[in-house]
Amino acid sequence: MKIFTHVTLILVAGIALGLFARQLRRSAAPADGPGEGEVIYGNDNAVVDNATLRPEDIANDTPTKPPEDVAWLSEFELLERSGEMVSTDDLKGAPYVVSFFFSTCPSICVSQNQKLKELQDEFAGRGVRFVAISVDPETDTPEVLQEYAARFGADPDQWLFLTGDLNYIRRIGAEIFQQPVNKQFHTERFVLVDADGKIEGFYNWPEKRQLEELKASIESMLQEEASSKKS
Repeated sequence: MKIFTHVTLILVAGIALGLFARQLRRSAAPADGPGEGEVIYGNDNAVVDNATLRPEDIANDTPTKPPEDVAWLSEFELLERSGEMVSTDDLKGAPYVVSFFFSTCPSICVSQNQKLKELQDEFAGRGVRFVAISVDPETDTPEVLQEYAARFGADPDQWLFLTGDLNYIRRIGAEIFQQPVNKQFHTERFVLVDADGKIEGFYNWPEKRQLEELKASIESMLQEEASSKKS
């Protein structure tokens, strides 16, 4: 009986020592993530709650920079369905709404352009322009865009359909309008640009409230422009 008791005590002591050593190794090893109470800054420099922290919330040490040999875009020029080139300078002087689409899109783009049709009709004759940029330019030639625009009754003076090189359009989306775009890929957001060419805001067109806010913002811009002309 004594021998059994001694063996049991030795086994228990061995297990305890093993657990203690394992704990020491864990505490000495580098942590897989931030410790409790440690302040972490996200990509927007805001403090992140560790309880809900995800790997993508931790900022990278090296910020992203544009290529040194390529200037960051601040203006663009694309081919309109009429065959004429349209640039950012051509668009200045009145508010305009930018969207991205492609003509073979079976559903989302159709609904999106129906919303733009509503906006075109509501602000007809008031100088507001709508700029739809194709994210499938290989398919969307000026001839294709002419037929596509006709489906929505797009006024050629008010609603522009633009096409060009896909890599260039990717850069226009990301660098000028802060939208991730790729071949046959785009967001469901309208970008409102003021008469000076500055982005006023981004509006999720499927959200009814945001669409109404877009209309209110356009109306406000037009009223300010009218007031400035009177004074």
